[in-house]
Amino acid sequence: MPHLWRSSSTRGSSLLSGESVGDDTAPQPEQRVPHPSFPTPVQGADADGVPRRRIGDSELSVFPVVLGGSVFGWTVDPDTTTDILDRFHDAGGNMVDTADSYAGGRSEILIGNWMRKRGNRDDMVVATKIGRHPDYPGLGSVSIIRAVEAALERLQTDHIDLLSFHDDDPSVPLADSLGTVDWLIESGKVRYLGTSNTTPERLMEARILSASGFTQFVALETHYSLMHREPYESTLALVATAQHLGVLPYFALANGFLTGRYRSRSDLDPSTRGSRAATHLHRRGLRVLHVLDEIAAENRCSVASAALAWAMSRPGVVAPIASASQPAHVDSLIAAADVRLSRGQILELDRVSGRLR
Repeated sequence: MPHLWRSSSTRGSSLLSGESVGDDTAPQPEQRVPHPSFPTPVQGADADGVPRRRIGDSELSVFPVVLGGSVFGWTVDPDTTTDILDRFHDAGGNMVDTADSYAGGRSEILIGNWMRKRGNRDDMVVATKIGRHPDYPGLGSVSIIRAVEAALERLQTDHIDLLSFHDDDPSVPLADSLGTVDWLIESGKVRYLGTSNTTPERLMEARILSASGFTQFVALETHYSLMHREPYESTLALVATAQHLGVLPYFALANGFLTGRYRSRSDLDPSTRGSRAATHLHRRGLRVLHVLDEIAAENRCSVASAALAWAMSRPGVVAPIASASQPAHVDSLIAAADVRLSRGQILELDRVSGRLR
């Protein structure tokens, strides 16, 4: 049975605690710098034995799956959001990813309310994105500052652990945007900077600017899963790994398709998620699900856990981002950290998820 890494004595959770994946006190062999193509390893565990991975060159140490907050306040109501966050935190999860544009800021409000009520802000790694909110669009200096101030208020915190640019803004010189974040970091309102939906060329420009003293990116959020491989695995992966960026893939479960829920047109629902999942209902998608079914049976895990384990095994990936619409769905996210795919299983998934010929 896959581990559910931490149990809660305060709210009567039935989740099981797990064993440590790493032991930082064990004698260490001679240290060698890993090749950039190596997957990001599980880098030890916290005091409760929960596995943790470091995001790029930052000091942020996170559970190998990030809880996505895009559904909070949109398709998931406040009470269910609280239950999902409780289950994730109690089981060992510690990073939540949101954005100021998710549900018009409602996602940040619900996360902030939850952290205040639970008094667990220091346990969490809070990541949010800016640039898409209609009141503070783009990455101009004024928009960035106002967006961050508004996000801090909604999250009810004095700092954001990982602030990301939601999209590129070619109308603003990148140096101006980075310079504004420099001030936010110096003032203590932001700890680290990431980026989302960014081109390799923009990443290289940012690295050149960092050599002149500007804040550098430590993380990259990008669309990546078994059903969406090529855009990341081309030049973007090479640049990201060369710059030691912590890669956080979103849509890691392909809008729910890789949970195995959608296997025919009759399984689809009229929701946005259902319509997006419908795009994967073809020969290649069904081949992927067939192999995931076999791997899930071999590893005694869910299809979703197997799909997330594949994402965790990819070069540069720190933690895939996945959302949950019900508290019970969190169990598969947490359990993915305990799934160790064999080389043969990874190769088979690579084969069937390649381009449809």
